[in-house]
Amino acid sequence: MGVAIRTASEADRESVVRLLDEAFQDDPVSGWVFPRAEARREHHPGLMAAFTDIVLAAGRIDVTEDGSACALWLSMPADGHDGDPEDDDGPAQVREAVDPDNERIELIGRLTAAIHPSGRAHEYLWMIGVAPGRQGEGLGTALIESALDRCDREGLSAYLEASSARSRKLYERLGFEVTGPVLDLPEGPAMWPMWREPRPRTGS
Repeated sequence: MGVAIRTASEADRESVVRLLDEAFQDDPVSGWVFPRAEARREHHPGLMAAFTDIVLAAGRIDVTEDGSACALWLSMPADGHDGDPEDDDGPAQVREAVDPDNERIELIGRLTAAIHPSGRAHEYLWMIGVAPGRQGEGLGTALIESALDRCDREGLSAYLEASSARSRKLYERLGFEVTGPVLDLPEGPAMWPMWREPRPRTGS
């Protein structure tokens, strides 16, 4: 597709946080975590900053060269999730740092951790965000395809949770399949756990 992609560094932190905040303001799950628009405007950037810091330290952030889209990836070992945000105290730490009075910040972490597959090493697409004015241009697809090509080369599976029916259909086109029961957030939207097996490479 001709989209230039690079790995983000600490110097990109603020722009990544701003991009994620803008991209997810109207996301169903963000709306569930912060039901009140005022609280979302106040605390949502802090949540995106917490996620960005975790992945900068322990994973990889792919970003388009123009900064209009980014994808947050974590490499998950086969023998558990030690050292990543799904640790028992991880969701509580994020809640304390972002908005201690909002129990949904911790709950979303614990609920997604409970459905996360274990026993096989894989790449976890934690978040992918595209600037609101650039959505529909194929930037998100280009980011994911770049990472999936790397997964195929290395024989690694990939996993994510789709946060809308629209994104689920996109991921299905990219080879992901719903891998377990749908996570219905209490009084909130559904999330679909999705898994993709590496595809064998053909040709030279």
